[in-house]
Amino acid sequence: MEKIKEISKKIEKLRDKIREHNYRYYVLIQPVTSDEEYDELMRELAKLEKKYPELITPDSPTQRVGAPVNELKSVEHREKMLSLENAFLKDEIENFLSRVYKGLKNEEVEFVCELKIDGSAINLTYIDGIFIRGSTRGDGFMGDDVTSNLKTIKSIPTKMRSLYPEGELEVRGEAYMPIDAFKRINKERQKEQLPLFANPRNAAAGSLRQLDPHITAKRNLNIFIYGVGNWPVSEHENHFEVLQYLKKLGFRISPYIRKVKDLNGIWDFCREWEDKRDELNFEVDGVVIKVNSFLQQKTLGETTRNPRWAIAYKFPSVQKTTKVLDIKVGVGRTGTITPVAVLEPVQISGSVVSRATLHNIDEIRRKDVRIGDTVLVQKAGKVIPELVKVITEKRTGDEKIFDMPKKCPACKSNIIRLHNEVAYRCINAACSAQQFEKIVHFASRGAMDIDGLGPSVISKLLEKKLIRDVADIYYLKFDDIYQLDLFKEKSTTNLLNAIQRSKKRSLERLIYALGIRYVGSHTADILAKSYKSIEQLSETREQELLSIYEIGPHIAQSIVNFFKQSSNKKIIEKLKRAGLLMEREVIEQLPQLLEEKSFVVTGKLAGYTRDEITELIKSLGGKVSSSISKKTDYVLVGEEPGSKFEKAKKLKLKIITEKEFNKLKKT
Repeated sequence: MEKIKEISKKIEKLRDKIREHNYRYYVLIQPVTSDEEYDELMRELAKLEKKYPELITPDSPTQRVGAPVNELKSVEHREKMLSLENAFLKDEIENFLSRVYKGLKNEEVEFVCELKIDGSAINLTYIDGIFIRGSTRGDGFMGDDVTSNLKTIKSIPTKMRSLYPEGELEVRGEAYMPIDAFKRINKERQKEQLPLFANPRNAAAGSLRQLDPHITAKRNLNIFIYGVGNWPVSEHENHFEVLQYLKKLGFRISPYIRKVKDLNGIWDFCREWEDKRDELNFEVDGVVIKVNSFLQQKTLGETTRNPRWAIAYKFPSVQKTTKVLDIKVGVGRTGTITPVAVLEPVQISGSVVSRATLHNIDEIRRKDVRIGDTVLVQKAGKVIPELVKVITEKRTGDEKIFDMPKKCPACKSNIIRLHNEVAYRCINAACSAQQFEKIVHFASRGAMDIDGLGPSVISKLLEKKLIRDVADIYYLKFDDIYQLDLFKEKSTTNLLNAIQRSKKRSLERLIYALGIRYVGSHTADILAKSYKSIEQLSETREQELLSIYEIGPHIAQSIVNFFKQSSNKKIIEKLKRAGLLMEREVIEQLPQLLEEKSFVVTGKLAGYTRDEITELIKSLGGKVSSSISKKTDYVLVGEEPGSKFEKAKKLKLKIITEKEFNKLKKT
């Protein structure tokens, strides 16, 4: 019994440490530990909880990703979530202020201006400081229970910090998808031939409504807390004070908040952020203006839909008109034919837009886009140029209706539209455009990671007919590469070495690199855990694949069809003859020669990529950190080391070369 008490104390101490690190990282933006040290704390906690499952609590940092659910249930908000009245002009803000002054009989009023995050409003319920439920806004009275998905957002505390009020409390915020995460996810979806998200707002809303929180966890959502719902009377007299208090409790509050006295102060804030919003890593569509005093808010009251003490000023959309000069089609690695509008160049959000995807022929027909049309274009999520609509009033009669070509623009083979698909496809597996995209994908960092084999080099190799498919990469000779423009002896040797190293990539990387339709990196990982080799995977049947969790009918059919094609069988056979790893590695426990030793790697190594050296050090029992501290045991230095090398010298740390490391791992 005494032992369990001691373990329980140790577990709670670890949880408190992790929560404190989360608070400093996500709320204060002042981390005091490296990612590796944080991961070590999480591993230690998970290990103890696995050994003593009776000590696991719902608010533990290890319990952020839960099990899938069958449906989203509706829950009631204790305090209704009102929507805000919108203002689009300065005059409309002025009218709002007039109503406020009139309602308060011309009392002095202080206002708070906050950026209006373009995400999804959510309600968080806490009981005695513990997060128990999270829901969407819904109709303001009822919302969907998305607790499991919200728990995956690390900036939402599962337990408030000290001095929290007792009882049931509601905290309100805006969940959103950061722009860098939006770009990454759309890039992955494009590779996997999945529909792209239109903008970060839709992506965030869709992520929150997933039935499987594992999917949400990969979307890297974040949140800003902007207020409270059901909340006890406290010593705080105004909204601004409550926000500061919420920050102390562990909640992430927007740093872009300002107290102002009048219309001039409000308008200055609105104009400032209308100009600066492109500098942010999240979408902002306006400014929320609130009366600061709670007493004054209560006096003003609310209508059936909106509070009378707040309004949202909406920024004008970043849209421009331009002309469609032409509509061309591109060919993806799976043969998808995608129409693209060639535009008269126009500057939007700081960049020149000259192309916009039209997605498919159905979208072209729906919007009635014609060559020569004047159109309205915007940058969806400041990332993807999007054709919003055609300005039909400006048509002259000379516009041309676009039809999908009958032949592939690259190989001139027939293109077809498969049953139940919106896309047209080139059915020639040997199509040059498809081969280019396939080889680029195969050599990319997430796949076989062949350093130096980028699109321009691949294009030259194809042009000179030195390669025709991905397997030909492994049969290139020194003279084949040396003859290419800008290749010298050293760069040729480096590329050949990179090709050689890629032969040892793991089974899941190879499966992903093959470019099977619908099989992204996550699905490839699942397949590599379910099948011991490419040969075994190639012989599988649809029914067997469907029995694997997360493998659906489209994926199963695509995998079976891929391995049926004779051209793909030939490529796999060539890869096998070239010596690529075709089976799941049986990882042997290596002697833990570097146990508990901490490494920092800086500069380019001759014999290892950064991933390889990291995996090797860890397999030998060591740790690899991205930041240097006095606790660092070794700083491994390659060519052209960065500032870490200088810092290591100042701290008088043990600095070793690659040659010295190779000796160290043998002793």
